[in-house]
Amino acid sequence: MGRYRIKIFMLSLFILLLTLQPVYAEDVQEGLEIGDRAPDFMLETLDGNAVQLSDFQGERVMINFWATWCPPCRQEMPDMERFYQEHDPVILSVNLTDGELNIKQVERFIQELELTFPVLLDKEGEVSNLYRIQPIPMTYMVDADGIIQFKSFGALSYEQMVKQFEQMEGEE
Repeated sequence: MGRYRIKIFMLSLFILLLTLQPVYAEDVQEGLEIGDRAPDFMLETLDGNAVQLSDFQGERVMINFWATWCPPCRQEMPDMERFYQEHDPVILSVNLTDGELNIKQVERFIQELELTFPVLLDKEGEVSNLYRIQPIPMTYMVDADGIIQFKSFGALSYEQMVKQFEQMEGEE
């Protein structure tokens, strides 16, 4: 009787393995939760260059949503600049431009804080709506396959940025 059960178990296991299909990043649904494919978007930088998230397929990306009038955003920016300088990550820093007084205010903010990473302008609020941004700052860490691995509401410290970025490297 024991051999029969083992044979049935092995046959069941074999059938199960045959029915399982590998899950590829292309099969992952688009969404905003950890494990979802990050929604693609295209915005312009202050210089007028178009930048699209999918252009960075194969690279880890930090997407950060912010505004000049947001105190936690201002607090986070020096740490983000340090992270950018010391680790050379892809940062898509999305300014919620539709909530700013004008673009000059954004330019002054960038100059005052001496930010060197690219700043994308969400002039119509389309991307912030797509990502359902509220509150700010809000950050997503997206792996090389375009999958969200981390998201945070509120300001991140330099140490948190490094930790989350390095954890994504280990998962690739």
